[in-house]
Amino acid sequence: MKKRVALVLGSGGARGYAHIGVIEEIERRGYDIACIAGCSMGAVVGGIYAAGKLDEYRNWIESLDYLDVLRLVDVSFRLGAIRGEKVFGQIRKIVGEINIEELRIPYTAVATDLTNQQEIWFQEGCLHQAMRASAAIPSLFTPVMQGNRMLVDGGLLNPLPIVPVVSSHCDLIIAVNLNATNQKHYQLPVIQRPPAFKSRFDSLVKSLGSHLPFRRKQAEQLLKLEQEALHAQAADINPWLDSAEPEAQQPAAAPEKDGAPKSATGSFIIDNVGPASLLDLINQSFEVMQTSLAQYKIAGYPPDVLINVPKRVCRFFEFYKAPELIALGREIASDTLDRYESEQS
Repeated sequence: MKKRVALVLGSGGARGYAHIGVIEEIERRGYDIACIAGCSMGAVVGGIYAAGKLDEYRNWIESLDYLDVLRLVDVSFRLGAIRGEKVFGQIRKIVGEINIEELRIPYTAVATDLTNQQEIWFQEGCLHQAMRASAAIPSLFTPVMQGNRMLVDGGLLNPLPIVPVVSSHCDLIIAVNLNATNQKHYQLPVIQRPPAFKSRFDSLVKSLGSHLPFRRKQAEQLLKLEQEALHAQAADINPWLDSAEPEAQQPAAAPEKDGAPKSATGSFIIDNVGPASLLDLINQSFEVMQTSLAQYKIAGYPPDVLINVPKRVCRFFEFYKAPELIALGREIASDTLDRYESEQS
């Protein structure tokens, strides 16, 4: 009899494509995905899977090169760099008009209500609206207005939504964390891209960053505060993680280079590399916060299997790297499930 899996798909921008590889590996091994909870790109991939359209979605994103990504960018300078109508319009074409109640498995998308400063769970209603709200990455995609509520990326409060599946009565919970800092041996597969397209894409990213309605000094201060908070919390978080998930333990830290900061336990090392643009700076700040929150969620509700995808493998908004990220997700899922299954035998 197949083991029933409650799957939790975390937020992490473009790294969310790794979820597709994880799902493929889980199914290849004969597990039955019985319910899904997701945040941001995890909500998008999870919703498309629950609607039975993951193959069509994968075929589309793997066909995108730099120029195709540029064509999908509908620039906006009001509460976000991109309106997202082109991207989510294509997703709507793939999935169709469907409500969450009509999906073949239970599904939860997590968003953040800025108006009332609270976490929102979408477990019924329009699937497209739930995915769009959950993936409204601050500074990148414009928020979703629902009545008097302003909805943005659920990663602000819960980047790894384990709680919605705890009562699912599945055989095991598998959580995919896209903000791991301890998987240094994994590398993103190299797929050559036309240099002219890459240059145009990078220029666009820098242009978007320079026009965002934020002051660089304020963003730099935010990044510094979040980094300091992360280091202060690291010593308290690691003991929980070491006991909850043995394979998540980290090797001894290498000596500091160029003054790069490290915690007392040698983990959570942050590379001493400056952001390329204001958009990059803001998203790095967002990722630092998500990394810290994800560790607390894991410590509070340890999943049976934790699949860690390193956040360093790509930038938050590199949505043209679908083939590489899918392959990496499959590789990490395979290694992690090998360890889990060997422990069970």
